[in-house]
Amino acid sequence: MTEKSRRGRLEGKVAIIVGASRGIGEGIARDFAKEGARVVIVCSRTIERAKKIAEEINQQYGAGRAIAVQADASVEEDVKRMVEKTLEAFGEIDILVYCAGINKPGSVKTYSLEDFERITKVNYTGYFLCVKHVARVMAEQHKRDPTRIMDIIQINSKSGLQGSKKNFAYAGSKFGGIGLTQSFALELWEDGIKVNAICPGNYFKSSLWSDPEKGMLVQYLKVGKVPGAKTIEDVKKYYISKVPMGRGCEIEDIMRAIYYVIEQKYETGQAIPVTGGQVMLK
Repeated sequence: MTEKSRRGRLEGKVAIIVGASRGIGEGIARDFAKEGARVVIVCSRTIERAKKIAEEINQQYGAGRAIAVQADASVEEDVKRMVEKTLEAFGEIDILVYCAGINKPGSVKTYSLEDFERITKVNYTGYFLCVKHVARVMAEQHKRDPTRIMDIIQINSKSGLQGSKKNFAYAGSKFGGIGLTQSFALELWEDGIKVNAICPGNYFKSSLWSDPEKGMLVQYLKVGKVPGAKTIEDVKKYYISKVPMGRGCEIEDIMRAIYYVIEQKYETGQAIPVTGGQVMLK
């Protein structure tokens, strides 16, 4: 059986992945396509990269399996256009994955309001706006077919489960995201929508962690978040040492959690850690 002909776990479903031009979001988009979904690759700036990913998916799994859409999730008109383009291309929406996220660590004593508001807009407000407009479509679909169950998934963080020294803006936005997830779950189940969060640990392969200029490893070194660290490698070793399983998170680990919440018919409002034991639920 060829890749194009095999039936996957998401066969026939339409998924929007916000923040899918790199890192975890890209990994999710590619894996969803492999499992039979039609995917919308949403990015705020790097549209050429998003188009390239869509082209590769269409070449690998068949024409019309993926489209790229440029949209800033923190701008409501962009989110409306994202939904419109999805419906024009595929006619429906089964899954929304909100994977957009930015970070800038620093001390609360010197942190700028501009940076705080920028992180909040992307990590928190954007999630709200995407849920607002996608949930309307999903609710109508459920009204037409009450047996239809859909999923909204926020890619959160271990920093949404415990505080993070000199990283309060990011952690606060992620704590808030879990509050939104639980609240959306309570409201939207009547529309056939499950809402859950996945909380990955240290995904070192992502640009969020490893970008040589803006990644968390270099930023943590600069702000002195890791005592005694003199190099980026020192910072990375410190974070690996905090993980009982002794390694960083991989996209396969995250995908197993995502498929669990999609396939599990009796769970909503959860924040599921994928941290190798670094964060354990109490």
